[in-house]
Amino acid sequence: MNESISFVQEGSMKLDANTIGHRKIFVLDTNVLIHNPQALFSFDNNVVIIPIIVIEEIDNFKKNLDEKGRNARQIGRYLDQLRTSGSLKDGVFLQNNGFILVSVNKAIENETKDIFSLNLNDNYIIGTAVYFTKQFPANKVILISKDANVRIKADAIGLNAENYEDKTVVLDELYSGIRAITVSEEIWEDYSINKIITVSHFMNQEELFPQQFVRIFKTQDFTREYLVGRYSAEQQSIYPLKNYIKNTEIFGIKARNEEQEFALELLLDPKVKMVTLIGKAGTGKTLLAIASGLHQVWTKGVYKRLVVSRPISPMGKDIGFLPGSKADKFNPWMQPIYDNMEVLLHLQENKPEQRNTSKKGNKINEFLDMGLIELEPLTYIRGRSLPKQFMIIDEAQNLTPHEVKTIITRAGEGTKIVFTGDPHQIDTPYLDSLSNGLTMSAEKMKSESMVGHITLEKGERSKLSDLAAKYFG
Repeated sequence: MNESISFVQEGSMKLDANTIGHRKIFVLDTNVLIHNPQALFSFDNNVVIIPIIVIEEIDNFKKNLDEKGRNARQIGRYLDQLRTSGSLKDGVFLQNNGFILVSVNKAIENETKDIFSLNLNDNYIIGTAVYFTKQFPANKVILISKDANVRIKADAIGLNAENYEDKTVVLDELYSGIRAITVSEEIWEDYSINKIITVSHFMNQEELFPQQFVRIFKTQDFTREYLVGRYSAEQQSIYPLKNYIKNTEIFGIKARNEEQEFALELLLDPKVKMVTLIGKAGTGKTLLAIASGLHQVWTKGVYKRLVVSRPISPMGKDIGFLPGSKADKFNPWMQPIYDNMEVLLHLQENKPEQRNTSKKGNKINEFLDMGLIELEPLTYIRGRSLPKQFMIIDEAQNLTPHEVKTIITRAGEGTKIVFTGDPHQIDTPYLDSLSNGLTMSAEKMKSESMVGHITLEKGERSKLSDLAAKYFG
């Protein structure tokens, strides 16, 4: 139970001009609470209104086995606990002077009948905001919804409407994992010879993040020659790359550009326990991750098993409607992973003239049978403990921050987790490029020494793929 519940004041009071004072009034849409049950307690000392229709909609989700179902049940527990301290119909005060009320007012229809019918749940929620706007003209009433159409309709009738964005990042300002710096010619020459420079000699070390890569220039002209390094927060120094040496082959592939070299440097470093790779289609995110995993599981024996998974969009959707075993049901979702593995096995055998796909398929099945590779739906990952595994979570942009947290907490001793994805390709309702778990992880965890991130910009799949990314965004 969230500790915010313990801050409830005993007893309830009717909401009127005296009790509300100058507080703002926030009317919450269902999708806000389903996205994050903590939203109940995210509005400081203001008033939170939950239309009764929201409770009914939440009730429809409570039996689901996915993230929506878990959140729906959590909301029910929160509200039931609040109910023990007073009537939710009249409203319950929190210790921070916040106020939570479940609105069952039948006068809403009279207030909105000239605007629209209440036969739609969305319109009832908007109507609730209209009612409280008229009841408390001196207070600012704001409808909070993650549904753009609800916000548009609310704005069209003169209501204040906002998205729920308590934890977002600005995509254009997202941490890239790479930075250009300038140093004196003396320091530049010293680094080129001694392969180490102490950051405090020329800049404040707080300006760099652990595991950040740097391009070191002698002048502000960033088109000239530069040296490359990686920052160690523990040593407060910059070192050359040591885990991936340029042009080294990793399970049949080599880095095709500098960003991929940086990515492999992180993927091959056992001290970095979590890596996030963000990039558009064709930049090599998944291929690099799988190659690194196979190299460290099959060739080096650093990890016991390569575990690969991806969200079934939306995460947790029942895959029992497909025929066959769990593997048969999961295969359509994992086909992109099979495609990448086939490419790697083909390159590893170094026989470009042989294109016997059945042979490659048998090799993949051999790895699966040996237990070196495990393809696991995220549906079943909750409750597991995974020690000494190399875990790859593909298409992670379709995960909520809470789902990412659930996955990370599965990591046992010696496990490494790699999240890959493209924030511009989100298939999950009410998630966007600002609030998904992948971008949140990259931005919020950048100051942790065991976490690394790289944004891949250069496409390497094909010239045609690059054109598609260029012209269609």
